[in-house]
Amino acid sequence: MAAIGSAVGLGNVWRFPYVCYENGGGAFLIPYFVALFTAGIPLMILEFSVGHWARKAPPEAFRKVGKKWEWAGWLSVLMPFAVAIYYVVIMAWCFSYMVYAVNLRWGDSARDFFESFLGVTGSPAILGSISIPVVIGLFAIWFLVFLILYKGVKRIGRVVALTVPIPTILLIILTIRGVTLPGAMEGISYYLTPNFSSLLDANVWLAAYAQIFFSIGVAQGIMITYASFLKKKSDINNNAFIISLADAGTSFLAGFTVFSVVGYLAMQQGIGIESLGTQIAGPNLTFITYPTAISLLPFAAAFFGSIFFIALLTFGIDSAFSMIEPMSASLKDKWGITKEKAVGIMCICGFILSIGFTMGNGLHLLDIFDHFIANFGLVIIGLVECIIFGWLFAITKLRAHANNLSDFKIGRWWEILIKYVIPIVLGVILVLSIIDNIKKPYNNYPWWIILTVGIIPVILLFVFSFILTRIKEKEGRT
Repeated sequence: MAAIGSAVGLGNVWRFPYVCYENGGGAFLIPYFVALFTAGIPLMILEFSVGHWARKAPPEAFRKVGKKWEWAGWLSVLMPFAVAIYYVVIMAWCFSYMVYAVNLRWGDSARDFFESFLGVTGSPAILGSISIPVVIGLFAIWFLVFLILYKGVKRIGRVVALTVPIPTILLIILTIRGVTLPGAMEGISYYLTPNFSSLLDANVWLAAYAQIFFSIGVAQGIMITYASFLKKKSDINNNAFIISLADAGTSFLAGFTVFSVVGYLAMQQGIGIESLGTQIAGPNLTFITYPTAISLLPFAAAFFGSIFFIALLTFGIDSAFSMIEPMSASLKDKWGITKEKAVGIMCICGFILSIGFTMGNGLHLLDIFDHFIANFGLVIIGLVECIIFGWLFAITKLRAHANNLSDFKIGRWWEILIKYVIPIVLGVILVLSIIDNIKKPYNNYPWWIILTVGIIPVILLFVFSFILTRIKEKEGRT
C-alpha cells in the first residue's frame, strides 16, 4: 500500500495530463504504455528484488555489488529529494485551492485566477513577489511530511491505508461529469487518437519513459527502500505488476477527466484543441481544468471542490514522504543518524529550497527544473541501474530471488530487458534528446536560465553523490 501510495500521486493527476498534452495527446499514449511494459515494470521488479535482497537503503544496496558503486545509490536517493523540492510546491498550490474551493473563488476564469494567485511574471528572469499563501502551504506540507515520517514505516502504512482509495473515487466522479460536457468528445478524441508522425520525435519517447519513472517511483531509490522493509516472504513479482498497473490506470483515468474539460474549453472559444497552446500548456494545466470541471458540477460544487483538493493533497502526501524516506534511511544506514534527526534535516532543507519556487517566476522555474530532473536525471539513473545490476552483478541471482518469493515467475525475457533492451533504448533516446535540446532550447527559454535552473542542478546531484560516498562512514561499517 505504501508503494502504491508512492506511485499513485500528483504525477498521475497533475503531471501526466500536461505531459500528454505537450506531446501530442494520443501520440504520447503509445510510447507511454511501451515504456510501462519495457522499462517500468521490469525496473520495478529489479528494485524490489535488490531492496529485498540487500535489506538496506540504496547506497548500501549498491555498495553490496561493489564499493565503487555506492555513488549510484546516493544519486538515486538525491534525485527524489530534488523532485520533492518542487513537488511539495504543487501540493502547496493544492493546499490554497482547498480553501479557495469553499466559495469557488476562481469564478468563470480558472486560468486568470491561477496566474493572479501565483503572480506569474512574463519571464523566468523577472522575479516578481513571493506568494504568501504558497509559503504557508509549503510550511504546512513539509511539517506534515515530518510528522508522518519520524514515526517510521508503521505510521506510513496506516496513513496510506486511508489516503490511497479516497482520491481515486473523487477522480471518477469528476470524470463522469467531464465526459458529459459539450465538446468533451473532441477532447477525448484528441487524447486517444495518435498522430503517428510524432512517434519519430525522440523527445516524445524521452517524456514517456521519464513520466513512467516519475510516476511509478522507479529510478528514485524509493522502491529499493520500501522493499528493504518487506517481510522475508513477500511476493515481489505480483506486487510490481499490481503497483505499476494501478499507477498507469490512474493516469489513464485522469487523462479522460482533463481532456474532456480541455475539449469543453476549446469549444467555448471556438478553436481547435491544439490552438489552446500556452493557455493550458505546462504545469498549470491541472489548476485550470480541474477547477473548471468542479465549477460545472450540477450541485454541491463547492463541497466537491474542497473534497477534491483535499484528495489531491492525500494523493500527493504519500509520494512526498516516499521521496524523503530513501534519503533519511540512507543517512541512518551510513552515519547512524537517528530517524527523527535525519527526517528533520531533510524537511528543513527541503522547505528552504522550495521557497525559490514561490515567487512570480516560480512557475517558469518549476517547469524548467522538472523538465531536466525528470526527463534526464531519472532516465540516467534507470540506465545506470541496468548497467550495474545487469552487467556488473549476477542478475540471474536477482531473478531467482524474485521467483523464489513469487507465485508468478519471471523468465529469461526479464534479464534480456534489463541487460540489453532498456539500456539501448534509454541510451539512444537520451543522446537524441540531448542533441534536440542543444539545437532548440527548452521552450525557448534563455540559455543562461536553462543552465542555472536545469542543467547545473542535475550535474550537482552527481557531484554530491560522490561527495557523500567519500565522507567517512560510521565505525564498524565494512
